[in-house]
Order: sequence, then C-alpha cells, then structure tokens
Amino acid sequence: MALADASLLESRARGGAYLDARLGTLLKWAVALWVFAGSVVITEPSPYELSFVLVLAVSLFAGGFAFQRTTLGLLVLWVTFIPFALIAAFQATFTPLNDALIFQAVTIFLFFTSYWVANYVAEAPQERMRLIVAAYTVAAVLSAAMGTLGYLGLIPGRELLTLYGRAKALFNDPNVFGPFLILPAMYALQRVLLGSNRRAFWGAAVFMVITVGVFASFSRAAWGHLAVSAVLVYLLCFVFIAHAREKVRMLILALVGALMIVVAIGGLLSIPSVQRLFEARAAAQSYDEGETGRFGRQGYAFELALENPWGIGPLEFRNLRVREEPHNSYVNVVHVYGWGGGFAFILLIGTTLWRGLSFVTKSSPNRLLLIPLVSVFVPLAAEAAIIDLDHWRHFFLVAGLIWGVTAGYRTTKTGEEHRLSALV
Repeated sequence: MALADASLLESRARGGAYLDARLGTLLKWAVALWVFAGSVVITEPSPYELSFVLVLAVSLFAGGFAFQRTTLGLLVLWVTFIPFALIAAFQATFTPLNDALIFQAVTIFLFFTSYWVANYVAEAPQERMRLIVAAYTVAAVLSAAMGTLGYLGLIPGRELLTLYGRAKALFNDPNVFGPFLILPAMYALQRVLLGSNRRAFWGAAVFMVITVGVFASFSRAAWGHLAVSAVLVYLLCFVFIAHAREKVRMLILALVGALMIVVAIGGLLSIPSVQRLFEARAAAQSYDEGETGRFGRQGYAFELALENPWGIGPLEFRNLRVREEPHNSYVNVVHVYGWGGGFAFILLIGTTLWRGLSFVTKSSPNRLLLIPLVSVFVPLAAEAAIIDLDHWRHFFLVAGLIWGVTAGYRTTKTGEEHRLSALV
C-alpha cells in the first residue's frame, strides 16, 4: 500500500513538473507575441494590449513568476496614478465620456505592463531579456523594411505604410514609428562593438536596416534620438566594458560605421523625392513658430494646467483655443490626468532615469543589458518635452525593463557570470 501511495505521489509530481514546463514554454511564446505586437498600433486598444491579456493569464498559472519587492515603487506609482486618471476623464467637455474612459484605461493598462515586465525580467534578467530583445528585433527589422519599401513604392500598400509621404509601417504616426525602432538598434550596435565577428556582422546588418527605416520616417526627433542613443551606447561600452584591444576595435568601427551610414544616406538622398522631403524636414517648420506654434501653445498649455488641478480630460486641448495638442508630455499629462496623475507620470520618468543612471555605473554581469536601455530612455525623457508619448507602448516597455534589470542586477545563473555573457 505504501509503495502504491509513493508511486502515485511520484506520478503526480512528474505530471506537475510537466505541466509547469509546458506553461513556462507557453509564457515565453506569449511574451514574444506581445512584444512583437508592439509593431502594430493602428487602433486602440491595439493588438499589444490584447496580447498582453494572454500574457497575464498564462503568467498567473505558470510556475516561477513572482512579484519582486524591489519593484514596489513602480506599483505605488501605478496605484497612485489610477484614481486621478479616472477623475480626470469626467472633466472632459467635448470628448464623449466613453472615449475619455477608453483613453485613460489604455494608459492605466500600459502603466501596468511596465510593472509586470519589471517583475518578469527581475527573476532571470539575461534569459528573459534575450527573449524580449529577440522578439523586439524581429518586429523592428520587419517594420523598418516594410516602412522603407513602402516609402520607396517597392511593395504594395504604400497608402497603409506611409503618411504625409513618410514611412510609418503599421503605426499611426511616423513620429512613433521612428523611435520604436531604436532600442533593438542599440542592442545590435552593442553586438557590433563587442561581439564575435559573426555576431558583429549580423548586428551591423540589423543596425543598418533599422537606421534606414528611422531615416525614412523623416522624424527629426527620431533622427536625433538614434544619434544620441548610439553615442551613449558607444561611450558607456568604451568606458565601462571594453578592454584595451576592444577599444582599438571600437575606434576603427566608429570610423567605418560612420562612413557606411554616410554612404547609405547619400544613396537615399540621390533620389530626388527623398532629397526634397529631407530638405523640407531639416528646415525650420512653420508649426513650431508663433502663438499657436509648438512652443507658443505649450505656454498656453502650462497656464491651463495650473488652472485645472483635476485636469481637463483626454483629447480636450485640441478643442480649445489652439486646435492642436501641446506636444509636451510634461504639460499634457497634467491636463489629461490631473495634477496627481501628472505628477505620478513625471515621477515615473524621473525615478526610471535615476535607477538606470545610478545602476549603469555599477559593475555587474548584467550591465550590458542595461546600457542600451539607459541609452534609449535618456533621449526619450528629453523627447517627452516636444512630443506626447503617454500612449507609446515602447516607452512603458523600456521603463519596465530598466526597473526589471536593475531589480535583478546581481541575479545570474550558472554560466552567466562572464563579462560578456549578457551581450544579447
């Protein structure tokens, strides 16, 4: 009888282990699908939000997922944000309440994705970042290729893949498409700088495809974002990671890479239509100037924010004196989510910057995971002053990844202690 009971217990244990393994595999596929879905943002809610529901459901049943104490600050910010965002929805005058609530719900949902992915990554930073970066890279390369080929008219669907003559792939706006591409480009650049010859070759290929896609977006902010992020990755790797021989290699690569980018962009500019659009985008824009220009309406938006502590509600500003959004996230979030919600959102940016910058100076096998994230988030925080990014999916993803990598900064598995083991 005892032998039978022991056999039954062993059988159940094997069954439980098998189920846990299958759920773990399912969760990996769900996470990869969710990250990939970030490249399709045409409607709200988007496939990104819908696929995250699957991720959340599987993670509740998959073994090994746990919420981390070190990410508690992010949870506090999210919980603080919710009531103010909901109150602000009821302040809307011109926007239907249903639309206002959907807008706020999307932001609340995206904010939560930061918290979830932070806890997911913190448990096994190298393994899980490798999965996320791979899925993101596939999405970015396909998006860049579609956007560029659509812009050049080399594939069907030009109307879907472009806007105002600029590449946007499956995004609503070229100004979102361009910045979306940059994070995987920075991981690719890191492989070029520090990886083996084979990894460097494929990293260079990915970086060039994405760079051309960013150029085809004709987003001045994205151009600057790519340049600043690349310089930061280069400097951080040079100072904190590279040995003497690698530093020599990096100096040579910098010269060769800059030459290749110049040649590629020169080739694009040889196309008359590309040259005309580049000259138009590189020049000062009329919508930046005057009282109703970008900077003029930001001043008006700031005054309005001070007068409405509960906010004015989402999508309201465009119905007031100035018929366009302020394009400044630091002011806009106060409008849309009230003083309390706006402060929580700004604090999210501030605390994420602080965590990323403070940890990246500390030695760890996981520092290579953090360098591209910090190099992308610093320009994002600056870019927030000239554009509204509170519904950018990749903004919340990058913020959550920084919290996750820093929460598990010292966490490694066997074989992950090598200096370049985190070169994903």
